[in-house]
Amino acid sequence: MTTGFVVSLLRSSIIQTLSIAAPVLLTSMLIGLIISIFQAVTSIQDQTLTFVPKIVAILAIIGLFGSWMMNSMASFTINLFGMIPSVTG
Repeated sequence: MTTGFVVSLLRSSIIQTLSIAAPVLLTSMLIGLIISIFQAVTSIQDQTLTFVPKIVAILAIIGLFGSWMMNSMASFTINLFGMIPSVTG
């Protein structure tokens, strides 16, 4: 196991993590931004106003992209397990 292999493995792991988390994080950020603008315009300063729309939006995104997220993670894990014999021996 070389340093280049470890760096490549870490890089692919980070890219995989970011690509799986991106839809949920971007949706949450977009909903938060919209609600913040709404609060600034209407002068409503209720901190709990953001929770329900964010939860609903995140559940919708997980419902839409959940199967892709699971398939992507499963194929990545299968590839990692497939690399074990080449790494150990």
